[in-house]
Amino acid sequence: MEPVRTEQVAALRRFNRYFTRRIGALDDHYLGQDRPLGEARLLFEIGDGASLRELRTRLGLDAGYLSRMAKALEKQGLVRLSTHPGDNRLRMVEPTPAGQDELKEQNRRANALASGLLEGLTPDQRAELTAAVATAQRLLRLAAITVTLVDGHAPDARACLDAYAADIDARFPEGFDPSDLVGPEEVSGTAGAFFVAYEEGRPVGCGALRRLKPGIGEIKHVWVHRDARRLGLARRLLAALEKEAADRGCDTVRLDTHATLTEAQAMYRASGYTEIPSYVDHVYAAHWFEKRLDRTH
Repeated sequence: MEPVRTEQVAALRRFNRYFTRRIGALDDHYLGQDRPLGEARLLFEIGDGASLRELRTRLGLDAGYLSRMAKALEKQGLVRLSTHPGDNRLRMVEPTPAGQDELKEQNRRANALASGLLEGLTPDQRAELTAAVATAQRLLRLAAITVTLVDGHAPDARACLDAYAADIDARFPEGFDPSDLVGPEEVSGTAGAFFVAYEEGRPVGCGALRRLKPGIGEIKHVWVHRDARRLGLARRLLAALEKEAADRGCDTVRLDTHATLTEAQAMYRASGYTEIPSYVDHVYAAHWFEKRLDRTH
């Protein structure tokens, strides 16, 4: 992968500095209320109620720091801390009526701030800015997702395959038989590989590679959770599988796909795959693809 250029790093840091100053993130009284951004954001994320474990994962916060902020909000009468009735290991936090009132006011002020920023632009400029922000959010989400090689027997690998099977069972007119999924031994160790994509600790995608014959690998079950689609994650998984195949000495990768999966067919063609005659008798296949790998990098 091409290294990140110095000017790209500088541009992102420059934007971060400008934006955090512009929205008042550095002020101890965020949005003019009597608390810093961290506490205000935590109150927002608590919403109608959540567990501290869920909040820690969602916000990527240290457990001790999160606990201190939650206790500070409790001391101010804005939230209540309690133990989950069904699991005494789980600490819950929910807003008090005063907390709900403050959150409403926080949302009102945040909307006013955003509206004030947009008022200085023409309608076309507003559309340009909001589209650019959406693109930035999509790419930042993609950048934060990790694609990790796991054992084919791992619980996350099997959970992803179960989700994949459920998705395509709903899409295929004939349904889908889970016995068609690759076995753990086919995608582990020297036999193959299995990748899981994680977003904030949660599996949101997968892809498998197995050896078809000497020098040829087969890519199977490239899947992305519906909440993580349209980010470019499927292509990233595909690239990881291709690199793994090349590292294992493969010159070529092949795959097949169902007739209804038109978006997958378009992705494979855009990624350099060429449609070929059937190379395997597979009940769910209508299109077969192949790609020669560059093993010089």
